[in-house]
Amino acid sequence: MDEINVLQFAEYKRERRKITAITAYDAPFAKIMEEAGIDLVLVGDSVGMAVHGRPDTLSVTMEEMILHGRSVASAVTRPFVAVDMPYMTFQASKELAAQNAVRLVKETGAKAVKVEGGVKVASAIRAIVEAGVPVIGHAGLLPQSVHEIGGYKAQGTTAQSARVVMEDALAAEEAGAFMVVLEAIPAELGRSITGALGIPAIGIGAGPHCDGQILVMHDMLGLSTGRLPRFVKTYANLREQAVAAARKYADEVRSGAFPTDEHSYHAKNEGEGRK
Repeated sequence: MDEINVLQFAEYKRERRKITAITAYDAPFAKIMEEAGIDLVLVGDSVGMAVHGRPDTLSVTMEEMILHGRSVASAVTRPFVAVDMPYMTFQASKELAAQNAVRLVKETGAKAVKVEGGVKVASAIRAIVEAGVPVIGHAGLLPQSVHEIGGYKAQGTTAQSARVVMEDALAAEEAGAFMVVLEAIPAELGRSITGALGIPAIGIGAGPHCDGQILVMHDMLGLSTGRLPRFVKTYANLREQAVAAARKYADEVRSGAFPTDEHSYHAKNEGEGRK
């Protein structure tokens, strides 16, 4: 199948065809998502929590996003790959935002970047787009503002905060974003914003009326530990299967059941090995 591009996402919205999106942080899982038919793979700064075990996303660096972004983008063909811009790589100035966005797509091979916020970062979004880099906006719960908002809490639950989320989403579109992620907001607000936008709205805890959905891959596959957000649906329990497999391996090593002759080299096997 052909590579997905920005224009196709706009067409999907017009056709009311739901967009499927997921996060991924390395080549093996990116290939799995491609085989599954996922439309958009986001290399999220959630890598800091999902892969590196940190309490939030704030310490994730450009170098880390480039490393993970390159791994994902080089592994797939059809899915549209976007990379999160880390904390404080776009907030300080529009010039810095454009410079870092160009670096991300140039050094990873991704096709777009994602920027958290709307009204406050509209000038940064506009500068990035003018530099030739497609932008995905992000409204609602903004993980990079976790300390400012007092934790990972649903947003838009009051009339005033709902207006803020709506204004952020509209500001991102006005600044040139081709898509907006809506995170942790009431379903009714998700429907209103999706209808108000001329660009696709991708929900993560924003109800069923968005133009598409995204989840953190580790949450969806049952690889995460601890309490999961309300909006997560777990479709597998790979962590449990991995623990069972590793335990069986350890038991067989200790008992001498592994390796057997089948897994051992002999003179006739000269030249064989893991390529």
